[in-house]
Amino acid sequence: MKNIFLSIVALLIATISIEAQNLKFAHIDSQKLVAQLDEFKQAQQKMDTESNKIREQMQTMQTEFQTKYNDYVTKADSLPEVVRQVREQELQEMQQRIQVMQQAAGQSLQQMEAKLLQPIMDKIQTAIDEVGKEQGFIYIYNLSSQVILYHSEQSVDAEPLILAKLATMK
Repeated sequence: MKNIFLSIVALLIATISIEAQNLKFAHIDSQKLVAQLDEFKQAQQKMDTESNKIREQMQTMQTEFQTKYNDYVTKADSLPEVVRQVREQELQEMQQRIQVMQQAAGQSLQQMEAKLLQPIMDKIQTAIDEVGKEQGFIYIYNLSSQVILYHSEQSVDAEPLILAKLATMK
């Protein structure tokens, strides 16, 4: 009975060892991967163009505010109280409009980024899933996430496989 038990344990250990040797792990650097894609470069270009337009508008508003503020400061002592109060109110309203514009611009750019990047990220995830299944990988680690503390040379760099898969998905 003891020999049968030892034989079963030995068989289980041998099976586990064989299975452990067949485990396949891979890794990618997702930031590097994404940066190589034409779709990402195009999306980045669109976001940069929009950001520059907003920045120009903000600069125009800021310059207008600064001009009116400087004019107010130089003339404040000579202005009647009522005029001074009206100008102060105008300056406060301009400053509030600038703040509202900054917030709205930030939200708009975030929405635009999400809208442009989500399809790209979905496509990459699909390619990662397909490569993982095709190659029989147990895990594909993301080296960009800074979670992985070690990876051996036996870990496969899946980036070329994923880039090739993405090229076929266009």
